[in-house]
Amino acid sequence: MTRIVYVDGQYLHHSLAGLHVEDRGTQFADAVYEVVAIRSGRPCHLDQHLDRLGRSLAALSIGWPVPRRVLPHIVAEVVRRNRLGDGVAYLQVSRGAAHRNHAFPADTPPSLVVSAWRQPGPSAVQVGQGVAVVTAPDQRWKRPDIKTVCLLANVLARQAAKEAGAYEVWLVDEARGVVTEGSASNAYLVDGRGRVVTHPDDGHVLAGITRCNILKLAAEAGIAVEERPFTVAEAMAAREAFISGTTATVLPVTRIDGRPVGSGQPGPVTLRLRALYQDLRPS
Repeated sequence: MTRIVYVDGQYLHHSLAGLHVEDRGTQFADAVYEVVAIRSGRPCHLDQHLDRLGRSLAALSIGWPVPRRVLPHIVAEVVRRNRLGDGVAYLQVSRGAAHRNHAFPADTPPSLVVSAWRQPGPSAVQVGQGVAVVTAPDQRWKRPDIKTVCLLANVLARQAAKEAGAYEVWLVDEARGVVTEGSASNAYLVDGRGRVVTHPDDGHVLAGITRCNILKLAAEAGIAVEERPFTVAEAMAAREAFISGTTATVLPVTRIDGRPVGSGQPGPVTLRLRALYQDLRPS
């Protein structure tokens, strides 16, 4: 399949798309991004993603590369040109290209990249049996609430999980002794009273779009939610555990550091939330 990528006003073949060698996203990770699920050719929750993109841009004092109202049209055109049914769209905004200097350059226009590709979700086996996670120290910078491309700590943690035969890693704030989130997902447990517990959106985690919608679905379904930090020991003693993310949606976690969670099988609260999320229409 021919892949088409949007780069700063041009729709280019994937093999020809590129950024300047002095783009600050490359040299300083001075850039932010969003990953949007595409279902049946339609972006899911795009307004929510653009809201978060706006917060990330504002936190780094980067301007919008194009007016916000134009971005949905660019995403739709990239999806159309790639003939994409189900998959993801990737949006990245950097501060732009300028002579290498740590301080912000003056009057440098931001750079915008939009691409899209097929992205399978978890397999039937992963959903039916659940997945394993391992724990590792949270070594990221102190602003994980900003969705930047500064992901080296996440990459190293995820690679360690892969080498351990696990699907994901749960990052542990050693100072507080609590699970923050995964390398590319939010983390949850279901306690002995059937309550969903997840770390609050207090600056220590990324406010996941899927997370936000799960909490709304849980409230509508009468499932109690407690937003508070939890320890690894609590998670291992929980009835159920799961993760959420754009491609994973809601995915059961049945093993943590090699130990089974609850019965060792996906639990009813997790599977109910997954079913509710799968039925959620793109918006």
